[in-house]
Amino acid sequence: MPNLELYGTTSCPYTSEMREWLEWKNREFIEYDIDFDATARERLHRLTQPPFTVPLLVEDGKVIQVGWQGRGCVVNAK
Repeated sequence: MPNLELYGTTSCPYTSEMREWLEWKNREFIEYDIDFDATARERLHRLTQPPFTVPLLVEDGKVIQVGWQGRGCVVNAK
């Protein structure tokens, strides 16, 4: 099971850019769309503080990157 998790939304272009980069690097990861996955949205709340920004990259339960190349999408993670 991959120990890398990508939290994002389909509406955030930086989420897809990070996904493409991870695929190019041949990294195994699990992707969660917080717009449609309430459980993933709750995990995002526990991992970070407002304002909630995607993409969010988590490895072994620790946040290792917020946003992509200095950019991200602030989301209403209710």
